[in-house]
Amino acid sequence: MEKYVYAFGGGVTEGGADMKMLLGNKGANLAEMSSLGLPVPPGFTITTEASDHYFKNGGEYPEGMWEEVDKNLARVEGEMEAKLGDPTNPLLVSVRSGAAVSMPGMMDTVLNLGLNDRSVGGLSARTDNPRFAWDSYRRLVTMFGDVVLGLERREFEERLEALKGRVGVKEDQAVDVESLQSLVKEYKSLVQQKLNREFPQDPREQLRLAINAVFDSWNSDRAKTYRRLNQMSEVGGTGVNVQAMVFGNLGETSGTGVAFTRNPSTGAKEFYGEFLMNAQGEDIVAGTRTAEPISSLKTPMPEVYQALEGIAQKLESHYKDMQDLEFTIQAGKLYMLQTRTGKRTAAAATRIATEMEKEGLIDKATALLRLDPEQMEQLLHYRIDPNSQVQVIARGLAASPGAAVGKAVFTAEGAEQKAAKGEQVILIRMETSPDDIGGMYAAQGILTARGGLTSHAAVVARGMGKCCVAGCDEIRVDEEQGRFTADSVEVREGDFITLNGSTGEVILGETNLVKPEVSDHFSTILDWTDEVKVLGVRANADTPHDAQVARDYGAEGIGLCRTEHMFFEGDRIDSVRAMILAKGEGERRSALKKLLPIQTQDFEDIFEVMDGLPVTIRFLDPPLHEFLPKTEDGMEALARNMGMSLDHIKATVEELTEFNPMLGHRGCRLGLSYPEIYEMQAEAIFTAACRKAREGRKVLPEIMIPLVADVAELRANREMVRRFGKEVMRREKVKVDYLIGTMIELPRACLTAREIAAEADFFSFGTNDLTQTVYGLSRDDAGRFLPEYLTKGYFSRDPFVAIDRAGVGEMIHMAVKKGRARRRKLKVGICGEHGGEPSSVEFCHQVNLDYVSCSPFRVVIARLAAAQAALRYPAGK
Repeated sequence: MEKYVYAFGGGVTEGGADMKMLLGNKGANLAEMSSLGLPVPPGFTITTEASDHYFKNGGEYPEGMWEEVDKNLARVEGEMEAKLGDPTNPLLVSVRSGAAVSMPGMMDTVLNLGLNDRSVGGLSARTDNPRFAWDSYRRLVTMFGDVVLGLERREFEERLEALKGRVGVKEDQAVDVESLQSLVKEYKSLVQQKLNREFPQDPREQLRLAINAVFDSWNSDRAKTYRRLNQMSEVGGTGVNVQAMVFGNLGETSGTGVAFTRNPSTGAKEFYGEFLMNAQGEDIVAGTRTAEPISSLKTPMPEVYQALEGIAQKLESHYKDMQDLEFTIQAGKLYMLQTRTGKRTAAAATRIATEMEKEGLIDKATALLRLDPEQMEQLLHYRIDPNSQVQVIARGLAASPGAAVGKAVFTAEGAEQKAAKGEQVILIRMETSPDDIGGMYAAQGILTARGGLTSHAAVVARGMGKCCVAGCDEIRVDEEQGRFTADSVEVREGDFITLNGSTGEVILGETNLVKPEVSDHFSTILDWTDEVKVLGVRANADTPHDAQVARDYGAEGIGLCRTEHMFFEGDRIDSVRAMILAKGEGERRSALKKLLPIQTQDFEDIFEVMDGLPVTIRFLDPPLHEFLPKTEDGMEALARNMGMSLDHIKATVEELTEFNPMLGHRGCRLGLSYPEIYEMQAEAIFTAACRKAREGRKVLPEIMIPLVADVAELRANREMVRRFGKEVMRREKVKVDYLIGTMIELPRACLTAREIAAEADFFSFGTNDLTQTVYGLSRDDAGRFLPEYLTKGYFSRDPFVAIDRAGVGEMIHMAVKKGRARRRKLKVGICGEHGGEPSSVEFCHQVNLDYVSCSPFRVVIARLAAAQAALRYPAGK
């Protein structure tokens, strides 16, 4: 018969740290500590397989499980020389959850199980401490009522606070025994009143119901949300740990605490934590009393402190990682209740990894694999001072990390005007468009009520390295009146708000921010990544500033320079609009002639920064109507500025407006309909390259034709680029090497990749649009229902965040194989937002791409993810 219960403690150990998938993280580590001879109270673990059976069979236990529970409970009773429910000598147990991956605070615990109206007297007599016994009973009814019976914990806490007010005390431990007896009676009456049932007096029934509750907590809303946010879909079910109680609230020679083998905030090698005397673990978690630093335990209990510090060192050496410990002291004797890998900040993670490698505890590979790439971005952005008290008024999507403080503004023009006066502003919009680019650049951060993680606001903000909270549907934005509301809070233009782009929080008022610091430990980690990774890492950058940031963070080139972003800067938008509003090719060419020197200088500046590194430049991609105003007021202002009739502007806007611009007249289609646009850009690129080459710079331009669906589109544009390359190099009397390739963002391009490769030196997958066209989803509009899809499990992950390997990934893999079958040395990369997402980087390594390209501020994430992929998959797939 299959085994569902494993013993630990009391000299018997049936599991170990390598059995986390079966016993859960907590159960496996309890068994491991027991096998190391540490003072672990005896108990047993019910496996995750039993939990899985329970869910799949409508709440039924697997055959034989309860008999195993009885057998193991009898062993614990023998070890503790007490019996569950015995009226004179009761055994009390705790019932705790324990998934294979640590989920702190997500699931439930019941302490002091086994107390009832009879056994509370036995506990009182055995300990000669009536107050302790009734306090334990009070705690049991509270936790059992909350966790098992489903009453709100608030109902119990309110009655406790009222009692303390009546008897005139502030601390829980100051409540006398008679008052506790009265409170327990009140608690039990509450259960009867609310649930029409008595608080269960049979300890076996208490145990059964508590086990069921721990099983059920696996499917609580908070646990499911935690697993979804942390991509834990592969972890199935929770273990249940039943363990003999030891008591930290037995008097002033007892206590409880939490400790870390190193400082989880800084990573410093110091014993760190806190404790409370005469308390149970929930008191520390709840924060009802101010805990003492762990170092203070030396004074009242030097021997216990020395033993605890020795155990901490032993566990860290054994696990070779920082440990998070829970302990209880009962009447001067130390007991260990848990060890697990400790959560830590990004700064602490890098320090611990490099120092443990230096100490010889781990090697470089282990150090790199231990780090969370996503967490590293914390080190590159401003963040909210953790000591600040904040008022969160709304939550949206954490679209671009960091933190920003500024005055609320509701138009791009307003943001630019205030920023020009030296004011810090937050741009707040229903959603952003390319028209808002100037205001976005001027603002400290961006807040939108609509849009997803790959919306215009999110993508542009990440590219700029600006904080962004997107899709915040908890706010109601009134752009005309210059205000937004969140529940009962109104924020008007000029009021200060703070954005936390790492959590999606919108905070009222000004908040202190902490500057980013790149430590020597972090620099060491990045050096190690370059020793290991195979995949190249480039950056998406459109300005010299972005290019310099990317280079500073270790980018090996620019994988996407979006030229349309250059068109929005300064007065050049007027020339772009004049080109669009031109009556015929002649007027268009005149307008483009004014843009040529500006574009040339743009590329010169970027080539200067990227000396010696490749720069992939995408020709103009968006449809032309995105450069024109959409409102009546905007069109009137444009007519005045351009000296044109309003009717002509309205007619042009109407003519260019498309029902679905993502699938419309954009990309290479523009270059074929209006060849003069791409000709101007080609001339600018080659002129800039030749001038920089003449100055001694090593220039490596890679010209990318966007949105190719058929090889004929690429062939025509390639011939034009080569023609201008020859003409400019002849004129400038300088020769430069260059590549011509295409952005693959349509399924047809993937299917015909072999033919397209005949005309392409490189492929760069635009995974944002490829995901849209494969799924038939608009990334901006899908944000309205994708959260529900994720919550209900229709999609395991947002495909606009992580590459969908089964669909989009297969398209990429197929196109790579077809393309390299035609052109063996075809260079292949991706330049969508996925280029900075760790699982997507891993996929790109597995299918043997040459590089990924991402936001400058995600380059470090991609470097670490690429190194980890190389360590996990040294031979690719």
